[in-house]
Parts: sequence; structure tokens; C-alpha cells
Amino acid sequence: MKSGPYMIGIDGGTEGLRVGIFDLDGNPLVFVRNAYETNFVQPGWAEQNPEHWWKAAVSGIRSAMSNIGAESSDIASICVGATSCTVVCLDDSGNVLRPAIIWMDVRAEEEARIVADSGSPALLLSGRVHASAEWLPSKALWLSRNQPEIFAKTTWMAEYADYLTWRLTGEKVASQNNAAIRAYYDVENGGWARELYATLGMPDLVEKLPEVVLPMGTPIGKLTKRVQDELGLDENVVVVTGGADAFVAQIGLGVVEPGAMALITGSSHLLLLQTKNRVHGEGTWGGYPGAVIDGQYTVEGGQTSSGSMIGWFRRLVQSEEVEDNFFEALSPLASKLPPGSDGLIVLDHFQGNRTPYVDALSRGAILGLSLSHRREHIFRAMIESVCFGSENTMRRFREQGHQIDRVVAAGGATNSDLWLQLHADISNVPVEVTKVSETASLGPAILGAVGAGLYKDINDAVDAMVHRDRVVLPNSEVHQRYEEFFLAYQKSYEALKPIMHQLSAAQKSKQRDT
Repeated sequence: MKSGPYMIGIDGGTEGLRVGIFDLDGNPLVFVRNAYETNFVQPGWAEQNPEHWWKAAVSGIRSAMSNIGAESSDIASICVGATSCTVVCLDDSGNVLRPAIIWMDVRAEEEARIVADSGSPALLLSGRVHASAEWLPSKALWLSRNQPEIFAKTTWMAEYADYLTWRLTGEKVASQNNAAIRAYYDVENGGWARELYATLGMPDLVEKLPEVVLPMGTPIGKLTKRVQDELGLDENVVVVTGGADAFVAQIGLGVVEPGAMALITGSSHLLLLQTKNRVHGEGTWGGYPGAVIDGQYTVEGGQTSSGSMIGWFRRLVQSEEVEDNFFEALSPLASKLPPGSDGLIVLDHFQGNRTPYVDALSRGAILGLSLSHRREHIFRAMIESVCFGSENTMRRFREQGHQIDRVVAAGGATNSDLWLQLHADISNVPVEVTKVSETASLGPAILGAVGAGLYKDINDAVDAMVHRDRVVLPNSEVHQRYEEFFLAYQKSYEALKPIMHQLSAAQKSKQRDT
């Protein structure tokens, strides 16, 4: 094996932490993953122990180094991407005061409504009127109202990625990415959203957030002597600012200029693009200033139920012949069906809608069922609905003036040729897949190479380290055939919305009665 320099990219996920080591061409040399637990203490709550993250990182780095026989002098940098908004409360001495409240925790729904009703200009960053229980102000407000003693003792409210970089370096800094996308940080207008925090009755929140906020790819410092010994690394390793896992993965996909859109697939979908114009559109999130590239803005959309909806269908219809090869069994059959799945439309709102409707009360539906429909019809219609959902947000992006010439996809859906082709056809854009599928590890490695001075900037590093594997081209004739089905998909939400909201109200009333 050739010698370094190598970059260590850390991906702190929901279920575990992955360490990847990459060379300067973006080739992965090794991956090591360590799992940790999530504690669902109450309905809607999700917590983790930050010490488990640290142990997973230490074990992963040492194992990865050993697996490839790397010398400590081979490692140029370490950079962390992790779930966001995942909040750690620390006191003056760096003690963790309570379990981390991770991104999927929605205990702060009531506080999110208070944030949304505040009328703060900062809300432009979250689609004008929306506020999420997942974001930092909502979670901080919950802590101040429900655990005031913890809130009072907290001197630093850290994100997952920032917590790990502090453990590595001893430096308390915030990633500008995390701050912009989940805390209403605006680098162009005074930084932290002091006015919003004060309106919410938390003027002291800003004192619990770092004064030093750094763009992704900025060097933070060197490893502490204790950490050098713990990891077996030398003093020349540079620790570099990372950020939220999906946005770091966006860099791993090479989406760093306007014109391309990153589509990160999995249980849910995330749609991310760059723009040079500051636009705050209704029904989408952002544009976040400086969240990925300084001088640009990042716009975000999301689909709550995509892979998770397909997983639900799999569990529902699973039988012996498709138990172990569900997709392999149904995909060839579904591929033979015409656009529109012989008259089926699925509304993919099985867990509400993130964008463009921002409707947590909407639910899924299967429309047009007849006795002639089979499993493969519903399977294809569900994949079509996920693609319709992506296109629905993409059209909102375009209405806001954003250009989308191509889509670069990552995640589980890229393993399905059917899904890739349907998305290309429905959105009428080429869909690209990159050679390295572990983009949430490659992204930090790219940022680490920049922070270590091995490339002049993120664009330069992306050109060298991100490589295209294949491109799926759209069929314009099929796209035209899909247009009527897409319009039916849009109308299905409009028609069903009042019914969905009525059912939700009835369910809440029943829960109160019991």
C-alpha cells in the first residue's frame, strides 16, 4: 500500500459511527463501523450517550489504522460529519449534563409552535412560517421550560459534530453549517439569531453557543496530547470543521455549484442545492447563507416517507418467495408495467409532508385500486410516488428561480435501476451516481484535505476526489406520459387534505378521552 497523506472521515449516524480513511484521489482504503444505542425514553423522545460516540470514534480510528497498516505520519486530517440537530448540554468543566437529544426527537412540538408564532424575521430560513421540533431553538426552549436547572447549568450547547471536534482538540467551536441549517445562524446578518432567542425568553441562549463559528473545511487545531496517545496519532494531524451528515454528504456527491441537486435517499429523502442568490421561498428551507460554500446559499427540501414507505409495504405483503429478495422479485415485474401503474396513484405522506406542503397531519393513500391490481402495481406506484414527491419539491425550487440541470443521487435508492430510471423520466433530468457510495464519509475526507492545505478549496478537492460512476438519462416521451399522473398526484393531496386533517383531529380527541 502506498503511503499517505490520508484523510480520516467520520460519519456519526443515528445507529452508529463509521470511520473511513481516504487517499488524495478520493479512494476509500477502509471503513470501520461501531454501533451505539438510542434510548426512546417516552413517545417522541430519542436520546443517546455522547460518551458512546467518543468510544466509537476512538475504536473506529484505531481499528481502521490497524486494518490497513497505516503509520501515524500517514494521516493528514480528521473531520466529522454527524446527525443534526443533535444537542449536547455541557457545563463549565465539560461534563455532559444529560443524555443528548438527537435529531429525530420531537418532544419540542409545542415549543416549535411558539417559535413559529414568534413572527421573527429569522423564520425566513425555515420556509417563512414553519418551525421544526428538530431544530435547536425548539429544543433549547423545551429545556428552559421543562429542565430549567439543566438549562441554567449549561454553558455550552453543542452539536454532535462539534462535541467530537472538542474532544479531539479541546477547542469549543461551532460549525457554520450546523448553526445555519438548524439554529437560524445568519453569517450575513449578525450571526446567531439573538432577536429570536430573546423573543422566546432565552436571551442567555446566545451565551451558551460558541463565539467562534467556522465554515466547513476550516482547520480548528491539532489533537491534544492525551488524544494523540489514545488514538496513536502524531501532533501534525489537523482537525477540520465538518457539519451535518447530509450536507457533508452533499460535498461527497460533488454538489458545490448551482445547477446540480443532491438527492440523498434512505428511509427519508433530502434534496439539497446551491444558489448564488439569497432566496427564501415558501415551502422550502433556506437559503442558508454559507452553510456549504462561503458566498453561496443552500436550499433544502425533504420527504419524510420514502424508503420507509417501501419498507412498510414489504412487511405487509412479504411471503416466502419474496422474503429474502423482495426488490429482486418485484422489480422485474414492476418494470414491465406502463407509466401510472395501470391507474394507481400513491400519496407518499405516510408520516406527513416536509416540503413543499409542510403538513405534518397529511397521511398516505393508495388511489385507483381495483381487483386487477397486483403487488407489483402497488410497488411501482409507490416508487413513482416517491419520485413525484421529489419532483413536487423540485418544481417549487424552479418556481423560486433555482436551476436544476442534473441530479446526483446517493443512498439506498441508487441500488435500484428501476427507481433511478423512474426519477430521471418523471423529473426529465439526468440522474448521476458516484463511484463512492459512502458519501457521508467521503465528504469529511474532502473537507479534511482542504483544511490540511492539500487542496486550495472545496471545489478543487471535489474535482480531484469525486468520480462519476454512471448516468441514467431521461426518456422525454415517457416524461410527457407521466405529466398527467403527476398532476393527479398533486390533486390527490388537495382533495384529501381536509379529510386527513379531520381524521387527525378525531384521533387526537380519542386519545384525550382515553
